[in-house]
Amino acid sequence: MAGDVKHDYHLVNPSPWPIVGSIAVFTMAFGFVGMMHDWGFANYIFGAGVLGVFYTMYEWWSDVVREAEGGDHKPVVQIGLRYGIILFITSEVMFFVAWFWAYFNAALFPTEAIGAVWPPEGIITFNPWHIPYVNTLILLLSGTTVTWAHHALLEDDRDGLKKGLWATVLLGALFTCFQTYEYSVAAFGLSSGIYGATFFMATGFHGFHVLVGTIFLTVCLIRSYRGHFKPDHHFGFEAAAWYWHFVDVVWVFLFFSIYVWGAGAITH
Repeated sequence: MAGDVKHDYHLVNPSPWPIVGSIAVFTMAFGFVGMMHDWGFANYIFGAGVLGVFYTMYEWWSDVVREAEGGDHKPVVQIGLRYGIILFITSEVMFFVAWFWAYFNAALFPTEAIGAVWPPEGIITFNPWHIPYVNTLILLLSGTTVTWAHHALLEDDRDGLKKGLWATVLLGALFTCFQTYEYSVAAFGLSSGIYGATFFMATGFHGFHVLVGTIFLTVCLIRSYRGHFKPDHHFGFEAAAWYWHFVDVVWVFLFFSIYVWGAGAITH
């Protein structure tokens, strides 16, 4: 009979979202270039592109969720999805390697232009045992709560799943609030030479990843209330949990290398 599926692979139906997403990204990039050149209405073009990107993300991922709940993600398909998220996280590791490389290159081999010392003269760094230490505890605790949620799901404990996800999402939001405050009281900025540039690029991109991870887990929380995820079929949650653990590990390395080791003697 035509249309019968005789294999376990998922052949994706034609989708408009790749082309729609490409147009949205191009519009966003075009508007951003225009903003840098002070073109009229460039900010509106950029805003339209951003809205298009978010709309594409919402619709495309909604399609993926419907496919998963509809039974299209057979075990062999889930293997491919796992390879995909592993490669994605690996690419994210390389992304942070670049920022850490820039930081250590400047810190281990300070040039004459910054006085051959690290941190450079005039830079008052953060006390690592104040807000950075609190944020470290927050992220480590969030790693335990997301693990709690995962084990609850494996035991088919829906209440434990929701409680663990609620705790993780709230801890992620709390981390973001503390980091926002930390940035607001910083004694240096992104334009404060090589120290400010490397510090804010590394910690700022990590903060962005925390925000993305928090949104990722919030979606999982909403899906859990809708009855999604089963003990033997919950790759969407697993992907979010893996991503969150990656964010935790990056922060621990960032805390000890940038906040503790690279802080110097003058802190506030």
